[in-house]
Amino acid sequence: MNEGLVGGCLCGAIRYRIEGQPMFVSQCCCKDCQKATGTGHTTIIGIHKDQLKMEGEPATFTNTGDTGGKVTRHFCGTCGGRLYTSGDAPGDHIMVQAGSLDDPGQVSPENCIYVKDRLSWDRLDESLPHFPGLPPRPGILD
Repeated sequence: MNEGLVGGCLCGAIRYRIEGQPMFVSQCCCKDCQKATGTGHTTIIGIHKDQLKMEGEPATFTNTGDTGGKVTRHFCGTCGGRLYTSGDAPGDHIMVQAGSLDDPGQVSPENCIYVKDRLSWDRLDESLPHFPGLPPRPGILD
């Protein structure tokens, strides 16, 4: 894969590259992310779906999210490594799991979302803007 934001699953069966710059990087505390990760929050990278170039075919699981829309989680069917989330609410945008990057230190969260669901023991960067749900992003997540 080329330089830039590259990553993949735990076993290496799926690899990806993000072309161009992310639209946002957020720490998400929603109940869905808590269940999917087994911890208090996850860090997501928001991109347009056309920015993601995949090698390999992820498995999927779809459920209904907080907004009532469908949420599809994409992961490796062999090792279970989480890769990205798509769905009705973000439309043409997807949220890549920052932890699936080869170098997660290449991105830094710019805000914390769904803090209404934040667990009392979870520690977030208090210097970042916090939003009870989705942040105001005209045309992206509305």
